[in-house]
Amino acid sequence: METITLQTKNTTYDMAISPVGHLLHLYYGPKTNCDTSYRLQYYDRGFSGNPYEVEGDRTYSLDVLPQEYPVYGNGDYRDNAFNIQLADGTNGCDLRYKNHRIINEKYSLDGLPYVFGNEGEEAYTVEIDLADDIIGLEVTLRYGVIPEKDVITRSAVIKNNSDSKMIITRAFSTSLDLLHGDFDLIHFHGRHEMERLPQREELNRSVTSIGSRRGNSSHQHNPFVIVCDKKTDEDHGAAWGFSMLYSGNFKFRGFKDQFGLTRNMMGIQDDMFDYPLEPGESFETPEVAMIFSGNGLEDLSHKFHKMIQNNVIRTPLKDERCPVLINNWEATYFDFNHEKLLDIAKNAKEVGIEMFVLDDGWFGQRNSDEAGLGDWRVNEDKLGGPLRKFSDEINELGLKFGIWIEPEMVNENSDIYREHPDWAFTIPGRKPIRSRNQLVLDFSRPEVVDYIFEQISNVIDSANIEYIKMDMNRSLYDIYSSVLTEQSFGLILHNYTKGVYRFLEMLTQKYPHIRIEGCSGGGGRFDAGMLYYTPQIWASDNTDAIDRIRIQHGTSFGYPISTVGAHVSAVPNDQTGRTVPLNTRAVVASSGTFGFEFDLSKITEEEKEEVRYQIDNYKRFWPLIAYGNYYRLHDPEKDTNVASWMFVSQDGDEALINAVSLDKHGNEPVNYIKLRGLEPETQYVITSVTKDDDAPEPFISDGNALMHSGIPLPIISGEYQAWQWKLDKIDTIRRRNEVDKEPSEYDIESIDTKETVA
Repeated sequence: METITLQTKNTTYDMAISPVGHLLHLYYGPKTNCDTSYRLQYYDRGFSGNPYEVEGDRTYSLDVLPQEYPVYGNGDYRDNAFNIQLADGTNGCDLRYKNHRIINEKYSLDGLPYVFGNEGEEAYTVEIDLADDIIGLEVTLRYGVIPEKDVITRSAVIKNNSDSKMIITRAFSTSLDLLHGDFDLIHFHGRHEMERLPQREELNRSVTSIGSRRGNSSHQHNPFVIVCDKKTDEDHGAAWGFSMLYSGNFKFRGFKDQFGLTRNMMGIQDDMFDYPLEPGESFETPEVAMIFSGNGLEDLSHKFHKMIQNNVIRTPLKDERCPVLINNWEATYFDFNHEKLLDIAKNAKEVGIEMFVLDDGWFGQRNSDEAGLGDWRVNEDKLGGPLRKFSDEINELGLKFGIWIEPEMVNENSDIYREHPDWAFTIPGRKPIRSRNQLVLDFSRPEVVDYIFEQISNVIDSANIEYIKMDMNRSLYDIYSSVLTEQSFGLILHNYTKGVYRFLEMLTQKYPHIRIEGCSGGGGRFDAGMLYYTPQIWASDNTDAIDRIRIQHGTSFGYPISTVGAHVSAVPNDQTGRTVPLNTRAVVASSGTFGFEFDLSKITEEEKEEVRYQIDNYKRFWPLIAYGNYYRLHDPEKDTNVASWMFVSQDGDEALINAVSLDKHGNEPVNYIKLRGLEPETQYVITSVTKDDDAPEPFISDGNALMHSGIPLPIISGEYQAWQWKLDKIDTIRRRNEVDKEPSEYDIESIDTKETVA
């Protein structure tokens, strides 16, 4: 039996071509160099059919064998990854192996985001052609491999070689059959203002299905999931991660079959998909990136973080720190004028903020969410003149300038809707479903995308804009395109998503100097596909620090901290009414891009001084936060007393620990934080970063004690207190002092004379 093997630095992926041409799955796990075809076992299974060509061999059945791309129509009764409907209404196909080839570079996709190989980095593609010659269908499975990152990507190209139209009713991008074992699925559910909360459940003999039908990847589910062994935890056990690089409708389906095989599939949402494929046409599925780790969830997260930072985000600005910004939204909402905005900017400059971002309300007759959306003309009455004049005033203060846009949306009370009502998604004869008083523009139509891009480009060209927050504040409904004679839900929505990507591609190509932050009511489109175009995404419209701990904790499983838009907002918080100390709000927001969302003129001089300290600290620790390995020390879903997390530099020389108390109790016990990622026998200096007279004195301990015994949290009065500690290897400090001649933050000798504690 011929086999096809993909090798990464630490993993192996094996397939086999059966004697009658079916592509079977053998193995995906820790690296091996052996022939894994012995894992296939053949037995006569009742009620499991056999292909005609096996000539009475009742032990060969696709109903029980593991497959690379299971389809409907070849005798497999299990849930499948692909189905095609022919012109006469019949369903199904029987794909057989034709040939395969190896290409010495990572494949790309047309108009869709993908994992790319960097110059000088080993990367290759394996393409496997499967076909059903009877109906004239060809499917090419593409596997992209980046060995150093342990990344394997999957995409499929479906081509109609017949003389008649076909309808694709399902076309997932990947399928992984795990031959035996008991597995859990970790997925990330939520809602608007409470996104990406991890949920772990058993994959059993009922189908577990999650996904989105909302036209975007959604607040409710995220296109990143983990399948893992039952006993897998942060630092032990096998875990397979699946990240779909797509910002539209998606679906994941997983289940255990009758003989214990677990099938995991992911791709475009197939509900009402019905994608038409005319003779000679092809359809390319979005990409799913897969990573396996045998060392637990922590290692899996680190690998996905590195992949996204190095092989997904493209902007030349990705290695630069995002300027610390202030956004006026929660300070003013729509109620602002020139003087109010300028006052916010002046106060921001005083405390060390570097950028002012003008949010919704600067254009058209946009004084509420009921009008003006889609009219991308500057409201000079509100801004006190042209946008160039205002941006120049911001720049003269020493601040950079950015704006908010929502290009996909329109109000009925707008000039653009009155001129082009057919550009919005509405079904003829029906009143549309409104959300936030707005409708959705048909971005499946290139002329609509081009018009909106031209209008927004005119605004960008009129001022010195260095930052754009691109929002999307409703889900899609009433899917109907007035330029199609035959409506196809799947075709319109897929082309809509590609239209959004085309808009972003034009924006990034024309304005490479502008940093773009993605947003969809916060975290409704937080996915690897959007990160291909935007190096950061507003994680949630919920800026409450305590809720954000849970949101950012869940986000960290699949996405790097450098991509998480996070700000300090006012208290009581607008979303929850909760009051949290300023230090705690900053500790949480600094585990992200860091900025502010409130009117700084309304805080005291003492608080302003604290903000200056927070900004200086963020700038100091940014390389560690952005590029260090991230460790989840507590699970805020389970531990109600404390949340904690830490960053360790890639060279291991330094670390930053963050902790927040969640519950307060009378006569409470001491909570200890056990650290991770340190060198066991190395000595570290531990220094409090918290600006507090009661902060613990510096002390010295080794990695073993810190990881197994931990750091005690001080018991102090007040809810939601936060602490930060900086760890430095003692040898690194001495080297800096003696070799690099850098001024020391520590008097090592005075610490050495103290009694060391764990």
